[in-house]
Amino acid sequence: MVLDTNLNMYFKKDEFYFAHDPDKRCKTGDVVLIKELPERLTRLISHSVEEIVYPLGDITDPITGKKVVVGKYREDIEDANRLFGKSKDAFDYATAPPRGRLEGTRDFTHGETYIKYHEDGKDQPFAV
Repeated sequence: MVLDTNLNMYFKKDEFYFAHDPDKRCKTGDVVLIKELPERLTRLISHSVEEIVYPLGDITDPITGKKVVVGKYREDIEDANRLFGKSKDAFDYATAPPRGRLEGTRDFTHGETYIKYHEDGKDQPFAV
């Protein structure tokens, strides 16, 4: 948070770090642990990716270590399903395939995104 002295209010301040990921392990949206490099690789890259803490879509409560869906623990949802009966349309996390199964067909998080400034007739699958 940064204090704006004119308004006498605090505002959120974001910092951006460019990290080197030689194994291409991370995808957009993953929460990762980064480490500062002893010297910069390029003008922008000053950190490296150490590990993927939480992959996107697989949220874990950092205090309890339990998996979370929206605002409830998965265990509590499963308990409620046992008590009241599971809906036939309910998502089953135990049998769900891992993220990345549809990479290249429906999941385009592995590709580098960019802003599409004009229509040139070419296929631009990763344009935003």
